[in-house]
Amino acid sequence: MQTRLLEIRQGVLSKNDELAEALRLRFVRAGVFTLNLVSSPGAGKTTLLERTISMLTELGYKSAALVGDLETDNDGRRLAATGIPVKQIQTAGMCHLEAQMIEDFVSDWDLSMFDFLFIENVGNLVCPSSYDLGEAMRVVLLSTTEGEDKPLKYPPMFNSSDVAIITKIDLAEAVEFDRQAAIDNLLSVHPGIPIFEVSAKKDIGMDAWLDFLACRYEEWITTVMIAAGE
Repeated sequence: MQTRLLEIRQGVLSKNDELAEALRLRFVRAGVFTLNLVSSPGAGKTTLLERTISMLTELGYKSAALVGDLETDNDGRRLAATGIPVKQIQTAGMCHLEAQMIEDFVSDWDLSMFDFLFIENVGNLVCPSSYDLGEAMRVVLLSTTEGEDKPLKYPPMFNSSDVAIITKIDLAEAVEFDRQAAIDNLLSVHPGIPIFEVSAKKDIGMDAWLDFLACRYEEWITTVMIAAGE
């Protein structure tokens, strides 16, 4: 039985990876930089996205978002209030998003209209680490209210991410969060990973995060244009 379950899981992940590669090619051809945001529930993904999207809009970038949750469209409605196109994906109990869901929900969008596509994954530090969604960048959030040891407890998620953001940094002192220990733990699991400390509500560290994001986008789009011979 254990061998059979392993074979099924490998088959599911293999199909997901094939779909993710097709999505990645589609995103590249459309020139849309896609980010997959992952974290525990309540780490602040939606709040970070609200501020990030608003700041990008002020800079002239166009964004869209997909939001994953087991139930409700609360987060989707919050992001839609920023004025960008948003679709809510209700997974009906599934603890992660899969490439097929992304394919289904972007099927009627003209992706070339956007510079950024944000995917807010289901709050979970386990399952989403195994599912490629065709993203150009995976961003993992670690909240000060969670404690410093999450990277050590859930290494696959932090190791598979391209960027780490420590959120709610304004609460660090109140919750006795050891910032250096958190950074050391992140780097022990993923040496060299870029780390940002932010508070989206207090607008702390957001400029540095936006500068990094805009720079990565410009580097990516330049590479895409060169590859296309433009």
